[in-house]
Amino acid sequence: MARVGAVTGNEAVAEALRQINPDVCAAYPITPQTELMQRFAAFVANGKVDTELILVESEHSAMSACIGAAAAGGRVATATCGPGLALMWEMLYVAAGMRLPIFMAVVNRALSAPLNIHGDHSDAMGARDAGWVQLWSENAQEAYDNMIQAVRIAEHMDVRLPVMVCYDGFIISHSIQRAELLDDDVVKGFVGEYKPLNPLLDIDHPKSYGPLILPDEYHEYKRAQHEAMTKVKGVVLSVAEDFARISGRRYGLFEAYRLDDAEVGLVVLNSAAGTAKDVVDAFRERGVKAGLLKPRLFRPFPYEEVAAALKGLKAVAVLDRADSFGGYGPVFMEIASALYPLAERPVVINKIYGLGGRDFLPDHAAAVLNELVEIARTGRVRVAKEYIGVRE
Repeated sequence: MARVGAVTGNEAVAEALRQINPDVCAAYPITPQTELMQRFAAFVANGKVDTELILVESEHSAMSACIGAAAAGGRVATATCGPGLALMWEMLYVAAGMRLPIFMAVVNRALSAPLNIHGDHSDAMGARDAGWVQLWSENAQEAYDNMIQAVRIAEHMDVRLPVMVCYDGFIISHSIQRAELLDDDVVKGFVGEYKPLNPLLDIDHPKSYGPLILPDEYHEYKRAQHEAMTKVKGVVLSVAEDFARISGRRYGLFEAYRLDDAEVGLVVLNSAAGTAKDVVDAFRERGVKAGLLKPRLFRPFPYEEVAAALKGLKAVAVLDRADSFGGYGPVFMEIASALYPLAERPVVINKIYGLGGRDFLPDHAAAVLNELVEIARTGRVRVAKEYIGVRE
């Protein structure tokens, strides 16, 4: 039977990795990811997994080790956050370009400068074009569930791409929450036996990885990488259906919360969605038709499906916990792109919130919804991009 417990987000994901039992895991500590790998290292030391744990001197080396192990033919995992993900930058592209199904927990953390160890989304948003599939998680339960599903998504023969599972630093990683953990045998059966594709250690069929490719073929290679990404949505939904059968928990490309008849709505990722849902409920009690869309699959972005979910609204606020300096927030740009082809579309505004771990409070969500109600009534936008919860 499934086990219900009070766990931190890091503990839940460490349990998922224990149950997955990867062949190789590279580890380098960085707050707030450190607890995750400490727990998994204890599983290795205590013989709870068969994993070869590689201790490296940097995150760049961690991803390099993962690339070598995955190319050799192993099931491979790692974890990082913030500046650690940034230090991996070069190797993120290599892992994706070599079509290696590595899965990685990203415990979202702000990037320097100034130095900040708390949670925002600038790390993973900066890596959104590196060719990795991105799954985002509202709480410890979703982080655990997403990590287990990430294995099947990454290793699917139509995909064979690396996957990062994102969850908020400290807010999720270190907060104790209720989570239902599946039986070990159930997870083992779900992820299945790893099936390597073109492993380097298959010496009877020699091959080359990472060769020099000049302009006469590089363009076609990258188009093929994009085409693999176009198959991810269908695989994500198929894997989610299988996961629902073993867990009773259903996942999609995003969560549409009270959107069916909504006139105004919020779009927000990860832990802030939980706060915003309570405020949406309060507005509903007042007779305001409010709703919320919480993206789960951010790369590849499900443009058509998101447009269909939001097209009936009058006004939408996209909340970004990362900024694109001199431009709009990264989630806003995707939502705006999704809605642009519609002949009739909602007014869309952008709110930047929670940078460096700044609290996102119910009052912030309420103020944004009140602004949307006014926009829906008048059609006038006071400001298209604004920082909320910031002191002047």
